Amino acid sequence: MRVLLREDVDGVGRRGDMVTVSDGYARNFLLPNGQAFKATDTMEGQAASMRRARDLRSAASEEAARAQAAVLGGATITIAARAGSTGRLFGSVTAHEIAEAVAAQKGVEIDHASIGLNEPIKSVGSVEVPIHLYGDVSVQVAVEVTAAG
Repeated sequence: MRVLLREDVDGVGRRGDMVTVSDGYARNFLLPNGQAFKATDTMEGQAASMRRARDLRSAASEEAARAQAAVLGGATITIAARAGSTGRLFGSVTAHEIAEAVAAQKGVEIDHASIGLNEPIKSVGSVEVPIHLYGDVSVQVAVEVTAAG
C-alpha cells in the first residue's frame, strides 16, 4: 500500500515522504496511529508542502544547534558533589545533573539523552563529555567534579 507519512517513522521514511509499505503494516499500525494517510494521485502537492516545512524546521534546528555549540565549545562545567577523603563520590554525577549544570552555568537547555556519558562519573576530577546537539552538530564539554563539604 502506498502511504504519505505525516511524521518521521524509523525504518520507513520521513515526514512528507510517499512510501510503499505492506498492507498489514499500514492498516494495523500507520493509519490507526495517525502516522500516515493512504496516498492518492492528487496528494503530491501536499507531500511537497510537508517536505518543504520539514526542511525549513530542520534548517532552523541546525542553526540553533550551531549557536548552542558556539556557546558550549571549550566550556568547563563545574559540579560540586560530596566526596570522601580519597576523592571517591558518595553517589555519582549523571547525565541529568550535567544537563542541569549546563543550563544553570551557560544558559543552554539540552536534553540529558544527548549527553554521551557511558557511565556515571564516580570520582573527583575532570572528564571530557561529548554532547550531541542535532544532526552532525556535536561538542566536547569538560566536566569538572569538585569535592563539596
